[in-house]
Amino acid sequence: MASPAAHVTAFLFLFPTGLCRLFRSSSLYLQNPSLYASKSCYLSNPKYKNLHLYILCIALPIASFSEFFLFLTLSAHPTYTFSLFHQCLSLFFFWVLLILFISREFLDPSAINDGLLFVYAAIAFLVEYSAIGKGVAHFGVGGVVYDLLGKLTLVCAGCCFVLSLKPASFWADFVLSCGLVFKGTWVLQAGLNLYTDVFGFKGCRKITVLPSRDSADVVCDLKEDGLRGVALVNLLFVVHAILILVLGLVVFGLLSSYKNLRCDEASGPLLAELNSESIRMLAGHADLEIE
Repeated sequence: MASPAAHVTAFLFLFPTGLCRLFRSSSLYLQNPSLYASKSCYLSNPKYKNLHLYILCIALPIASFSEFFLFLTLSAHPTYTFSLFHQCLSLFFFWVLLILFISREFLDPSAINDGLLFVYAAIAFLVEYSAIGKGVAHFGVGGVVYDLLGKLTLVCAGCCFVLSLKPASFWADFVLSCGLVFKGTWVLQAGLNLYTDVFGFKGCRKITVLPSRDSADVVCDLKEDGLRGVALVNLLFVVHAILILVLGLVVFGLLSSYKNLRCDEASGPLLAELNSESIRMLAGHADLEIE
């Protein structure tokens, strides 16, 4: 996360993933709310449509090794080597998670339980949380930006734990989906505001290593500029939250109003299974009423 390119790449992964999950989970829920059960990963059929996941399975370990060899020159700064270790570990956890998702499609789905995958995803988010903002001064503009990103990561981890215990909780899945979208947009916002001078805050320059300590932060000319930057960060976070909430409600409203917009995840064998289960339940209720 030490360059605008890294933040843009994270946005290109998180935003589409969260939006796709929002569409698919909402589509599945609207088909039959009473029998809804969240899935750890909504993959497309045929399998070649999941090309982005296959690419990530190659890209994540490459990114981890690249960071390791790139920042070996910073071994004189213990803070950065500690941060590097956490970032590589976080990438490794998500790489293993992707492997499990893909393996589940080629193996018997019952061999890898969705509940266990949600628990593992929650652990991966917690590992990511431990790596966010390492090497950045806590009380500066950069520290506030990454602190808010860390809170979003904790929300995602909490939703995964809830879904591991109660897969029928659609709202936990809804918050998880919106949280991934939110993380994507906020990572992009952080990359633009912290690592570029064009989109930086007034009176502040892009994030740099502070000469007096082994940490980095946005350098502002005046104390008032730094305080204004922190206030703008909090305002931007609220604006992002409102826009993401509106986006989620609009998506859910459109899918509930127009059935043809729903994703194919809710129109294949899974839907047939849900419909047959519904028929059996209705038949059971009818038998009880007759008796």
